[in-house]
Amino acid sequence: MEDQPLPATSPSTSPTASPSLDRRAELSEFLRTRRARLRPSDVGLPDFGRHRRVPGLRREELAQLAGVSVAYYTRLEQGNGRNVSAEVLDSIARALRLTDAEHAHLTHLAKGKQHKKKASGRPQQVRAPLAQLLDAMEGVPAYIVGRRSEILAWNRMAAAVFGDWAELPAADRNWARLTFLRPAYRDLFVEWEQKAIDIVCQLRMDAGCYPDDTRLSALVGELSVKSEEFRRLWATHDVKEKSYGVKRMHHPLVGELSLNYESFRMAGDQDQALVTYHAEPGSASADALRLLASWGRDANRVAPAP
Repeated sequence: MEDQPLPATSPSTSPTASPSLDRRAELSEFLRTRRARLRPSDVGLPDFGRHRRVPGLRREELAQLAGVSVAYYTRLEQGNGRNVSAEVLDSIARALRLTDAEHAHLTHLAKGKQHKKKASGRPQQVRAPLAQLLDAMEGVPAYIVGRRSEILAWNRMAAAVFGDWAELPAADRNWARLTFLRPAYRDLFVEWEQKAIDIVCQLRMDAGCYPDDTRLSALVGELSVKSEEFRRLWATHDVKEKSYGVKRMHHPLVGELSLNYESFRMAGDQDQALVTYHAEPGSASADALRLLASWGRDANRVAPAP
């Protein structure tokens, strides 16, 4: 194995061309941060406590666990993933206790051109049947999200809960920009920090799959300049894909909402996901959704091409 609730004015500018993300640097930092989070005792190695000069595992310890030479692992952590085998990556992933999402991210970073996807310069499109599905989900807040956290389509109930994104410039129909650059969304999400973490983790995964996506690197650059919180979270190099959970919100019109969400990857386009929200039957949140539905008046929306 060796070797309306929400304001519509825009605080951001449209993304401009930007260099692609440095895959070698990304690979290096990802491995280093994953290694630093493990203590020897986590993997059955002796821990000499205060005598250790570095946080987490040493490179020598990680190489031992993965069954590769120290020199080989060091080259990999320096960003040189050329010709690394899937077997070696699997062993390193096991040694680092990586999740499935982290393992996939490592593979994309290490394999480079062999595994990376090419991002089309064309706007992401929602298939007509998906738009019709949104239209049919009358009492359920739902939207389609694509790469770079771009909001591609949504229904009337999503507009009632999150604000009518049709009023925003096309570039601002983006969960990352909304979350980090608009105070109204910080007020909307009770667990704003968790929402922010989830978005940054997804952007990291996109970056691993599409390292040459200049619109993604422009978005990362913009948010890094404008948001200290984004810079902090981006520096963690964390990745994960969360497909279900609970979102608690403080809606400016109906008050507290606690909604279960589910995210479904589209079979015809794995870069797009249908995200739906629902309340527990008989709950105060269910009553609040019905109230919002009774006030709704706008038609379902599909975002026009930017």
